[in-house]
Amino acid sequence: MDKLRIFSGNSNISLAGKICKYLNTEPGKAMVGHFSDGEVHVEIHESVRGMDTFVVQSTCPPVDHNLMELLVMVDALRRASAARITVVIPYYGYARQDRKVVPRTSITAKLVANLITVAGASRILAMDLHAGQIQGFFDIPVDHLFALPVHLEYLRNIKGDLVIVSPDAGGVERARAFGKRLNASLAIIDKRREEANVSKVMNIIGNVKGKVVIILDDMIDTGGTIVQAAEAIIKNGAKDVYACCTHAVLSGKAIEKIKDSQIKDLIVTNTIPPAEDAEKVKKIKVLDVSPILGEAIKRIYRDESVSSLFV
Repeated sequence: MDKLRIFSGNSNISLAGKICKYLNTEPGKAMVGHFSDGEVHVEIHESVRGMDTFVVQSTCPPVDHNLMELLVMVDALRRASAARITVVIPYYGYARQDRKVVPRTSITAKLVANLITVAGASRILAMDLHAGQIQGFFDIPVDHLFALPVHLEYLRNIKGDLVIVSPDAGGVERARAFGKRLNASLAIIDKRREEANVSKVMNIIGNVKGKVVIILDDMIDTGGTIVQAAEAIIKNGAKDVYACCTHAVLSGKAIEKIKDSQIKDLIVTNTIPPAEDAEKVKKIKVLDVSPILGEAIKRIYRDESVSSLFV
């Protein structure tokens, strides 16, 4: 793998390091910093001419800064004559604005896709996109990975009569996939969102009485939905409630909400580096997705099938 080079922005250095360890390679040499006025400044400190390069960068908070780092890194590699630039985005920010739900709003998921493509990316490697159709927003190849294998490995250790709960109608397909593999039944939460980041649980469709419930979502941001869902599920007679997501954004007072909630354990991954406050909360369990990302990078480099990882 002498033509492989893996570079990392500052958003998730620890994950990039674990990916390099999995691939038994050293991180690419680069300086990713900024000038005193805040402008991002990137210097690639090794030759990448003719190399197959990968840029690992989650567009997590601070979202705009991390996104700009990514764009400048891709531009720097393109101008340094890299043969191929694959952008590895464990967490794709701006993905929630994937359509116009009210008039005169931006579709930022498409806007960011355009920015990354124009910067010079050759292909995209992403994990658990908020909506599957975002793959079609890119005019370059997209490999869409899932954290499902590492989640299943953990969830199989939970004993009891399991029910997988989708917190909204959009997550039913994801919940059904987990339920099939865990031999668990399915339930759905009907919620009404009155404004951004504010939701109200209205009704539970399905039987959770006496069951061990796993609420499944792609991301948790403010924690409002997942905490209210857990309360509603307990009121409906559930024995225990677990929550599971790929991307732990956990903004605002989310960690405090989860700490004081009915949730027994919150299972997340390291697509976003865990905050110090989160690491101190025992009920938050962080799983490592670097083996999945590392294996996908290896297969892309070798022109092998990526989809067969999840068969």
